[in-house]
Amino acid sequence: MQIKILPSILMTLLCSITVAQEATEIYLFDLKEQDGQVSISDPINISNNKGYDNQPSFTEDGSAILFSSMRDGQSDISKYFIEDNYRIWITNTKESEFSPIAFPGKKKYFTCVRLNGDTSQFVYKYAYKNKAPELLIPDLKVGYYIWLDEKQVLSYVLGDIETLQVNNFKFKIRYPIQRNIGRSIHKIPESSGLGNNLVSFISLEHEVPEIYSIDPKTSDSKYLTDALQGSQDLTWTQKGTILMGLKDKIYKFRPNSDQKWEPINIASELPINGITRLSISPDGSKLAVVVIEPQK
Repeated sequence: MQIKILPSILMTLLCSITVAQEATEIYLFDLKEQDGQVSISDPINISNNKGYDNQPSFTEDGSAILFSSMRDGQSDISKYFIEDNYRIWITNTKESEFSPIAFPGKKKYFTCVRLNGDTSQFVYKYAYKNKAPELLIPDLKVGYYIWLDEKQVLSYVLGDIETLQVNNFKFKIRYPIQRNIGRSIHKIPESSGLGNNLVSFISLEHEVPEIYSIDPKTSDSKYLTDALQGSQDLTWTQKGTILMGLKDKIYKFRPNSDQKWEPINIASELPINGITRLSISPDGSKLAVVVIEPQK
């Protein structure tokens, strides 16, 4: 299926991405999870763009996907509308933008990491309509982040040692809760049975990377399982199963239930390889997958 591209309605690690961006594409799959088994099917290439396309995230209503995409030698933000099968550009700036996420509870806004000309790298709040972006965290070099709610951001902060930090805008406080972590941070669904208001991260404190849950308020953490060797990215299904990609396969692991990682069924004959980032829609029915761009 070919995607229609409309004119714009607006005219590892992130720092290493800007030096040498690998050509990638984003595929959207239908996802099903039943009786402990996960399967994906009917893939669509939603980026369909030569070069770097990455960091997909769903809007809160699940109707669209935001992602970073290369054009004219830099990264802008695109938006793909699932039902109508088309994409638009929503930024067109001299700066490069990465890691777009819908702003919680505010359909008119999204946030992203912007790489400025002076090499500063901060989180900004953008409006879909033509308004100047707002700098949210002025003094942290953020690579990746998630919104805990509309007043709190959990950030993967770049430095001599990568740290996980909470920014609470309501109380104007900031505090680190973990160090030496990987780039993949995600909310854990309550259906996992692990607890409420938890986040997962990959710890790099040991020779083998390990997946932990953590409470951002108390910093209490718990070991869940070893991460797949050679994989940096994970996501959670709505039923509380972890998915990780490796080469041309996606594996599943459900804490407190599964004993080891098991490959899921991928009903596709497309040349999908080099799987990295994964993102699941709010209702759990769609999975966005970043893969290496096939050689033609």
